[in-house]
Amino acid sequence: MFSLDPIYWAISWILLKWHAVWDAIGIPDTTILGTNWSWILAIVFLVLTVRVVLFPVFVKQIKSQRAIQALSPQVKALQEKHKGDRETLQKEMVELYRKEKANPLMGCLPMFIQIPVFFGLFHVLRRLDPGRTAKELYGWTATQFDGAANAKLFTVPIAGKFGSTTDELVRLGANRGTVMVVAGILVLFMMATTFLTSRQMILKTGWAEDPQQKMVQRLMLYGIPLSLLVSGYLFPIGVIIYWVSNNLVTLAQQQWVLRKFPPPPSATSTGKTGGSGRQSEPVTTTGLFGRKTVVEPVKPSVDTKALAPKPGAKPIRPAKAAQANGVAPAKDAGTPGKNAVGRTGGVSSRAKKGNPSARPKG
Repeated sequence: MFSLDPIYWAISWILLKWHAVWDAIGIPDTTILGTNWSWILAIVFLVLTVRVVLFPVFVKQIKSQRAIQALSPQVKALQEKHKGDRETLQKEMVELYRKEKANPLMGCLPMFIQIPVFFGLFHVLRRLDPGRTAKELYGWTATQFDGAANAKLFTVPIAGKFGSTTDELVRLGANRGTVMVVAGILVLFMMATTFLTSRQMILKTGWAEDPQQKMVQRLMLYGIPLSLLVSGYLFPIGVIIYWVSNNLVTLAQQQWVLRKFPPPPSATSTGKTGGSGRQSEPVTTTGLFGRKTVVEPVKPSVDTKALAPKPGAKPIRPAKAAQANGVAPAKDAGTPGKNAVGRTGGVSSRAKKGNPSARPKG
């Protein structure tokens, strides 16, 4: 059976190392504003450590999503071509993604990697119980164990939770009302930041046109934040701190990556490109907090060097250029009266000036 002990040991080691850093800097273990900041900062920097390690994976995720968006016209063409033949369509799409090096599963990879870390932290914090007799846990000394087990956030133990039983509250030395208020506020923050991270990504990349993918996006946007209202009841305070910190880092990271790797023009100008993939009309995009931004169309650049005359070339007069393109009728220099009279019988300017060759007979 697969064991998660290596993950528990790794998480414990990172927490203890960051706590040692803050202790060396001079942040005391005693409470300030009812908070043991050294342990709170250890949890926050556990998040930063994990995100730094996963940053290359996150960049690959964004690049893969951009590649999939760029292939949207080809995917639509395949869907029209193989309408009613799902097996052939699936094979063609797999071959298209393989050829263009686009992996749809990359969008879920960072989340799947963070799941073991989240459950590992959940497991460790649940065991930080002052009522336990074993004082060593995954490399923790008795002093470290006691310090973390009694660490508080605004007088609420980080091992406490909204749904703590009376016996748990007695062992933690916590007040039920205070625990419920602090835990409830953190759960609301957890739901709000989870919603904002999903909304930020959807607004920048656009809603999927495929009904199934759009349903998944709606589930990510609304379903997961609502589910946290229930699961947050069971999460220890320390786990909620980790979740909220992770969401805040995700918001900042996504903002930077989305600026660095913006969506392709076809993703933000659907129906306004005229089938060429170029944006021809201004597009209004909505920001994270509802702020609207107008994206001006991309104007084709003109190569002035290509239009300039080459060295040694004779200048071309506008009249001759028009004749060469078939715009104006060519004049016969040897017969000046050939074009003097128009088809309607009118007299040209030469005839008016007294040119006898251009005057009509009779």
